Amino acid sequence: METRPYFVIGDLVACLLTGALVGAACAALFGTGWNMILAMFVGMALGMLLALPLNFLVFLPLVGAMEVMVPSMLTGMLAGMVVSMQGAMRGVTALRGAEVGATLGFASLVGTYLLNSLLTRRSEPWIR
Repeated sequence: METRPYFVIGDLVACLLTGALVGAACAALFGTGWNMILAMFVGMALGMLLALPLNFLVFLPLVGAMEVMVPSMLTGMLAGMVVSMQGAMRGVTALRGAEVGATLGFASLVGTYLLNSLLTRRSEPWIR
């Protein structure tokens, strides 16, 4: 993944915005009348469906495809699942859903960068 500041900041903005939008949408859609498991699956699909056009129309032309698609699609999926399950259990306001979604966006970006560095690290002579 790209490590120049422009791309890292672009990834961060993409993940935070995607998570906040998906979280707010899922908080508005899912209430306590939903089955929790069904809400999770529908929220996951909704999160990916909302993240896809946001990525293609806004972030891909600015930041690039591979750098932004993996963490932001993961963000959409996680935010959709978590916020919709919380909404089905106890109800969530749109502001709280956006907060949870943005937090999950940051976590998915950090996790993506950490896993990428683990998978692509160069073997050092002192590490056997």
